[in-house]
Amino acid sequence: MTQEKTVRADTGERRRDAERTRTELLDVATEEFADRGYSGARVDEIAARTRTTKRMIYYYFGGKEQLYLAVLERAYAEIRAAERTADVGHLDPVAAVRRLAEVTFDHHEAHPAFIKLVGVENAQQAKHMNHVARLVDLNSSAVDLLREVLDRGHDEGLFRADVDALDVHMMISSFCFFRVANRHTWGALFDRDLLDPQRREHYRTMLGDLVTGYLRK
Repeated sequence: MTQEKTVRADTGERRRDAERTRTELLDVATEEFADRGYSGARVDEIAARTRTTKRMIYYYFGGKEQLYLAVLERAYAEIRAAERTADVGHLDPVAAVRRLAEVTFDHHEAHPAFIKLVGVENAQQAKHMNHVARLVDLNSSAVDLLREVLDRGHDEGLFRADVDALDVHMMISSFCFFRVANRHTWGALFDRDLLDPQRREHYRTMLGDLVTGYLRK
């Protein structure tokens, strides 16, 4: 191997190591911020759990707030990516709406830390989220995708004309968020586990019925 190829290989390996380290830091930081909130989370604890140093966290992210913002951005990017891969363009509008609702349902269930992070940020009046300009573009894409489906449904005479895509997005998000966020209090009050696997398909279908029932003419 020539010296140039050796340098390129070493550079590539260092880049991969850096990316793995950055990903591990984000994974652990996500859990730390979700469980302890922004104020309660400790950079020292994140460093200890990743077997790295506080100095390295500052090297990769710049500080605690920047790390938290990176966690938020990645969390929202993941759900938006899931929506983009749903590939609803070939589905009829009713099936497409159901599919988008199911994607949110599945993602929220699989990522309880995301639910906690949203709760943390709401408790702080979204004061950190306002510093991530990309979040607006990321999340507007979800509404744009839904709007396209709703427009198709209206053009085909299936959906009402007086429907706001953001309202529908809120309806879907509310159901999915409540089911995960309120699991424990709901169980204590009504002795029902909202994440009971035996009732999962019931709730998944129920969500689709609620949304499409609201949309139909």
